Amino acid sequence: MLMKLKTTFTSLLLATAVVAPVKADEGMWLLPFLKQQNSEQLKKAGLMMDIDDIYNPDATSMKDAIIIFGNGCTGEIISSEGLILTNHHCGYGAIQQHSTVEHDYLTDGFWAMDKSQELHTPGLQVRFIDKIEEVTDIINKAVEESGDEMKAFNTAFLSNKARELAGEEFLAQNPFVEVVIKPFYGGNRFFMFYMTVYNDIRMVGAPPSSIGKFGADTDNWMWPRHTGDFSLFRVYTSPDGKPAEYSADNVPLKPKRYFKISLGGVQENDYAMIMGFPGTTNRYYTSWEVKEMRDIENATRIEMRGVRQAEMLDEMLADPAVRIQYASKYARSSNYHKNSIGMNRGIDKLDVIGTKERQEEALRQWSATNNHPEYIEALDEIKTVMEALAPINLAYCQLNEGIRMAIECSQVPATGALKKALQDKNYAKVDTLIDVLRGKYAQFANKDYSRKVDQRVTKAMLKAYKAAVAEGERFAIYDLIDKKFKGNIDRYVDEAFKTSIFASDENFEKFCKKPTVKALEKDLLVALRNAFVDKYQEIRAEARPLDERLTKAKKVYIKGLLDMAGDTPTYPDANFTIRLTYGNVLPYSPADGVEYSYFTTQRGILEKEDPDNWEFVVPARLKELILAKDFGEYALPNGDLPTCFLSNNDITGGNSGSPVINAYGELIGAAFDGNWEAMSGDIVFEKELQRCINVDIRYILFIIDKYAGAKNLIEEMDIVREYRPNIKHTDIFDEKAFREEMEKMMKEFYNEENLKK
Repeated sequence: MLMKLKTTFTSLLLATAVVAPVKADEGMWLLPFLKQQNSEQLKKAGLMMDIDDIYNPDATSMKDAIIIFGNGCTGEIISSEGLILTNHHCGYGAIQQHSTVEHDYLTDGFWAMDKSQELHTPGLQVRFIDKIEEVTDIINKAVEESGDEMKAFNTAFLSNKARELAGEEFLAQNPFVEVVIKPFYGGNRFFMFYMTVYNDIRMVGAPPSSIGKFGADTDNWMWPRHTGDFSLFRVYTSPDGKPAEYSADNVPLKPKRYFKISLGGVQENDYAMIMGFPGTTNRYYTSWEVKEMRDIENATRIEMRGVRQAEMLDEMLADPAVRIQYASKYARSSNYHKNSIGMNRGIDKLDVIGTKERQEEALRQWSATNNHPEYIEALDEIKTVMEALAPINLAYCQLNEGIRMAIECSQVPATGALKKALQDKNYAKVDTLIDVLRGKYAQFANKDYSRKVDQRVTKAMLKAYKAAVAEGERFAIYDLIDKKFKGNIDRYVDEAFKTSIFASDENFEKFCKKPTVKALEKDLLVALRNAFVDKYQEIRAEARPLDERLTKAKKVYIKGLLDMAGDTPTYPDANFTIRLTYGNVLPYSPADGVEYSYFTTQRGILEKEDPDNWEFVVPARLKELILAKDFGEYALPNGDLPTCFLSNNDITGGNSGSPVINAYGELIGAAFDGNWEAMSGDIVFEKELQRCINVDIRYILFIIDKYAGAKNLIEEMDIVREYRPNIKHTDIFDEKAFREEMEKMMKEFYNEENLKK
């Protein structure tokens, strides 16, 4: 019996060592501090490569394969010929840009079978990070000399300082290099980034939206997922390898670094890290700021975008041309509409406000004990300012979400300078301003603008805004509607879209040929724009001094948190600068009796299929491959095809398209979403619940190879086919804690009663 007990105990220990989940090391970590702050934890989590190979300021490293894709996503280089992998939703605008009713790449997908078929995408840029420098002392000195503390947060001031530090001669010799300085830790530290910009980016491949957006709004932020959220682009350079504007003579980029791709797949507990450009987090928010986000910002967004999206979707479903025009606009709007719903749910369900209040009380106690009254004063100031800002922020959010973000015609071109030139009879200036107006009009009435949709949305949003905002607090367009249209919003909108100089190309050309002050003064859309701008400026002027007080108090508050943390590694809020997050491949349990696996397969695609619901249509070719189980080398050992997997990496918006990397630096997937149960993660990281949803690289390659037949793309990738363990299980546990647990278990097994037996 004693031997049996010993055997049981030993088996239990081994089982525990193998399957114990590894908690994520919360954080979006700055690359220059990885060795100093994260070296030990990276190895414990399972990293098998040298940290210098992740980031090395003096040599090529993994950082050099990561790019800013467009204006708000991440991408990675996956071949020696500059091939880019990012999300489908990140490439969505470019895919839409190339789509027409005749060539509907959103619906049908697009694949270049050789480089001559790749499509130049005007306006699309990518940026590589060349160098990162800390400039805290320099900025602090310059701010002190200026006598204005707010200079530290002034974009123009920081931009000028960056140019000064880089040197005008250097920038003149390197026209495709950008330099930017950004504040971190609430303005307590500053870093400068050198970036090389590439302007010749070509679309290479994109699955149809039925794959790339499978599940659409319903599945957004949800698990399990079966979405092939990826697209492919390529960077081109001049023949000498330098950044250049588009030219038919340009050649594919020869990158400093690119990712090898692993077909080994993932297993539970495998190490996983993500490098990318997380956009914005608010981990240093106070309880009062969280309440404002929940009750004002998110609540207003939920209400207003719900109205707008219903009107847009009806028009999109009724007209294929409108669907293409508004696909990207609708996707952006609905993404953060659902995000706000989930975040408010998480704030309440996970007691985020209570967590913040306990953190604030801890700082008060620590400050009192350690003689730091300035941190207590900062907390009191934040509370006072947030209470004063509440009604101002509500007015701003209502105007922003109800009018600016929703009603496109509220952003018609400005005509104030033209009106004054006409009044002054300065006809030379009038001619110049008319040329400027033509350019602005072309930007406004572009190919993705539908007056029919805007007219319908304008009616709905003016009514929604009126219902939400008390009389006397609305912007002045309602005075005009009451006076000239007896309060009838529909009549006002119909007349505006009939008579305004911006209501049609014909109206605009007629005005440009014979511009008059009278035409501008009676124009109903010009009146809408001017009334909106006046109210916006009024609100911002009221908020500005309070915002400055809040910024100064937050800087002191965050310094207090850093002082209280002492030597404990800390990370700054995300601000769309390059970061690393690391953790492991893990399942999770969102509720009692609910257990989610860490991966999905093709089985779920057919389980979700609904030919009558545009969100869950399965393309015929994909269904044929699934039914035949024709998955090639991308299949699991049991014959299934992996589609997506979970990791507990700490990500947010901006990380979309980021590479998911195994312990050896190989690509295993692309991050594309977070999970519904932890939508408050931008404010507080939830260790047990927060998950990153990733599309498995094997599903990506399957779609490229077996579905699209684009073997030319597969052939240019460097593919590693064997699986290697991604975690060092012996490094999981803290030794002291492990020994204590062992002693406890031994006492339980080797008690007096068992020994007698």
